[in-house]
Amino acid sequence: MGLRVLAAMSGGVDSAVAAARIAEAGHDVTGVHLALSANPQSYRTGARGCCTIEDSRDARRAADVIGIPFYIWDMAERFHRDVVEDFVGEYAAGRTPNPCLRCNEKIKFEAVLDRALALGFDAVATGHHARLEDGVLRRSVDAAKDQSYVLGVLTREQLAHAIFPLGGSTKAEVRAEAARRGLAVADKPDSHDICFIADGDTRGFLAERLGAAEGPIVDALSGEVVGSHQGAYGFTVGQRKGLRLDRPAADGRPRYVLSIEPVSNTVRVGPRSALEVTAIECVRPVWNGPVAEPREPLACTVQLRAHGEVYSCRAHVSGDTLRVELDRPATGVAAGQAAVLYDGDTVLGSATIASAGVPTAA
Repeated sequence: MGLRVLAAMSGGVDSAVAAARIAEAGHDVTGVHLALSANPQSYRTGARGCCTIEDSRDARRAADVIGIPFYIWDMAERFHRDVVEDFVGEYAAGRTPNPCLRCNEKIKFEAVLDRALALGFDAVATGHHARLEDGVLRRSVDAAKDQSYVLGVLTREQLAHAIFPLGGSTKAEVRAEAARRGLAVADKPDSHDICFIADGDTRGFLAERLGAAEGPIVDALSGEVVGSHQGAYGFTVGQRKGLRLDRPAADGRPRYVLSIEPVSNTVRVGPRSALEVTAIECVRPVWNGPVAEPREPLACTVQLRAHGEVYSCRAHVSGDTLRVELDRPATGVAAGQAAVLYDGDTVLGSATIASAGVPTAA
């Protein structure tokens, strides 16, 4: 007997093919598009985002072709509170959030899943490129499109009611299938950047909400003030471009953002070598892999950004904290991002990065 499945349809090619596959497999599928803005034009227009009037129409047309019921759920208030306001608040606190990760956690697999289960659905299906096998989250076969990182925050209970039909296919195969099925979104461009920032200007978006706040840019090595800024929230750790420094470094080499201090409104810059870290302190770990929370140091790998490099490491758990010691240095590790642990292509769990540096002596 088939499942009752709620298919989240963004208006893109991935979610359309995912819904089609689930329906073809004999499940009772209902499509739903999430209206994430009270005024869709205030987010993004065209094919670059997932919060537009055009996207809702594309999703409806895809549902018609597939032959499934279709609804639009108003999630604008929840999205604004849990994603947009969280994004602004994290930057104000000197951290660098990942809004796509937060949207998956708070909207698609908390608000939507909770409502779906309350309405009698068995599972929620999405077009994420990741595999889910026996409740265990794994990387997609298409490494370039793998989205297991942004799903690494989900709990075992949430994964138990999730379906990711595309994890065994490449993006090229998904587009070809969409064309065969007569889905008009087959050639629709992928969404890019942050869906709720209409022009892609993150610094301008933050300035409008947090206001200008002039502060110093300080050379971490010499202690000299080498520039000024209009808001520390406009910078991220590892940033090189757009610093507008008054004077070059003594050795003539580029400077990078090393730290952001929201209380003093100070941005510290220095050489790339000063960005290297081998120890990362994390909070709020989530263990969603095939084994329970490890009691001993765990040898595994860790990914620190979406589509970022993977590092061999040892993970140490202590209550609600996780310490990750890298086998080789990483650069540009930013507080607020997620550290997702893997065993090969299997997700073991995740935690939120709080700080990074060099390991202390045992």
